[in-house]
Amino acid sequence: MIPSAAAGQGARPKPSLTLSDAVAMIVGLIVGAGIFGTPSIVAGAVESESLLVAVWIAGGVFSVIGALCYAELATAFPSAGGEYHFLQRAFGRSLAFLYGWARMTVIVAGSIAVFAYLFGDYMSRVVNLGAYSSAIWAVLIVGILTMVNYTGIREGKITQDIFAVLEVGGLVLIIVAGLVLAPAPAEVAAASGAAGQPWYMGAGIGSAMVFVLFTYGGWNDAAYISAEVRDRDRNMVRALLLSIGLVTVLYVLVNLAYLNGLGYHAMARSDAVAADLLKGVWGTTGEKLISAMIAIAALTSVNGSMIVGARSNYALGKDWPLLGFLGRWDEASGSPRNAMLVQGVIALVLVIFGAVQNAGFKGLVEYSLPVFWGFFLLVGVALFVLRAKEPDAPRSFRVPGYPVVPAVFIAVCAYLLYSSLMYHRTHALVGLGVLAVGAVVMLVARGTQRPD
Repeated sequence: MIPSAAAGQGARPKPSLTLSDAVAMIVGLIVGAGIFGTPSIVAGAVESESLLVAVWIAGGVFSVIGALCYAELATAFPSAGGEYHFLQRAFGRSLAFLYGWARMTVIVAGSIAVFAYLFGDYMSRVVNLGAYSSAIWAVLIVGILTMVNYTGIREGKITQDIFAVLEVGGLVLIIVAGLVLAPAPAEVAAASGAAGQPWYMGAGIGSAMVFVLFTYGGWNDAAYISAEVRDRDRNMVRALLLSIGLVTVLYVLVNLAYLNGLGYHAMARSDAVAADLLKGVWGTTGEKLISAMIAIAALTSVNGSMIVGARSNYALGKDWPLLGFLGRWDEASGSPRNAMLVQGVIALVLVIFGAVQNAGFKGLVEYSLPVFWGFFLLVGVALFVLRAKEPDAPRSFRVPGYPVVPAVFIAVCAYLLYSSLMYHRTHALVGLGVLAVGAVVMLVARGTQRPD
């Protein structure tokens, strides 16, 4: 039985996360299974070793610029609602509702489902459970991690710390294997003509940056833990910059390892670049090892997404009585338990749907990115709006180089919104459909009971 929304209305998030907890959580949110697969897509899109390294560095620079914008918003307006809260203060309740709805139904729950399914794919290489092995593993891990995070923030953050350490250790292993242990790669000539080439070959920098920044994605979700970080005014900025700096160094080194161990052309045409690298160093043992590493990476993404996703659902429930059961904060566990359970159920439904429809990682990226970059752009605009709308709000941190730095952030978001629409036109309609359903739910919510 779900307790009434009112029962937990007086409880609030408490500052329980240290700087190291926040860094581990953000690194875990950023570093996911994507870094084991997207480098080959990016390499083929840019068709140059120097451009390959440049776009990964550019991804880190853009992430730092975005983090500076988010640091001002998160320290001036701390809330478990994160971006939902920023958009509400800047643009009002309706737009914030649509964003919260999109996160709850597609952006976060969908990410949980796809990474859980990816976990199942690789765990099945270690322990196969039959014809539906991947789906069974995915259902199990969504259920288990939902219960872990339902228990409380302490259990969730300990789990995230462990996963993050293992995950970063896996990337270090790839770096060592590629830069130190791998034999000189055999020369692979560039294929002539379009026949037999992967779809992404020669797609260009726009397509490359879509996948680079997808792989860097997750740092923005740090906004959802801003109300729970100790010494927030100082530690939020430090946590964002430390984590993004660490991830940028890791990503560049990983790509250099792929280049050194496989060669550029083999890297660009690989379907499983990390597996190919470790197979060349340790044979089938290397393949098994990378399967375990990618499974750990997927677990990290699932667990981190659960932590921040439930908090945005909580914020939505606090503001809209129709969804009020989501807005209950359990003080004993330090967790929005109802929001966590609902999120888990949606993710499980998506896992089952993915198994039936044979949908995959790439499909979810295509469905969600236009919606994601559209709202991301609006968060950047919100910084300007709130500077004008609430000039007296205490801002212990201000974006350096204002207004140029946030303007650059907005411009890049607009470019990536355009790029994602150009490359995935049909699938973008799915995101618009989800927002349309959300608009109907919002109208019903307004009609049944006007929020306070």
